[in-house]
Amino acid sequence: MSCEEALEYPPPPRSGLDIVLVAAALLIDKDKRILVTQRPEGKSMAGMWEFPGGKVEQGETPEYALMRELREEIDIETRPCGFYPLAFASHSYEKFHLMMPLYACRVWRGIPQGQEGQSIKWIRAEELYDLEMPPADIPLIAPIIEYL
Repeated sequence: MSCEEALEYPPPPRSGLDIVLVAAALLIDKDKRILVTQRPEGKSMAGMWEFPGGKVEQGETPEYALMRELREEIDIETRPCGFYPLAFASHSYEKFHLMMPLYACRVWRGIPQGQEGQSIKWIRAEELYDLEMPPADIPLIAPIIEYL
């Protein structure tokens, strides 16, 4: 059914799920590789690969939360002026609805290193399709490839 045809029907019901805002970074090195991190054991979706970032806390902007999360997770310093809004994910999981802006970032200080027991690796954008990723991240792959 096309979107035009869908306009003939009532809108879908509200999900009733809480909305969780998470900010994520597409870190791009000078060779156009991107950094992904692996969710550690003990966390939901353990073993899946994702973009670094995390939950936006009360009173934080997504950019500030991302700056904080990148320092905590992979020990790099960034600033919001280096974030370029690239895409966003909107996905309903069983217990919450995720909203996740994805920011491209090419400028940081430090060498990314997992600080929470997670593995990290640099890959080409096309390799994202080969990784097991959370469902919300998968629709972001096409805009990333187009951007790079």
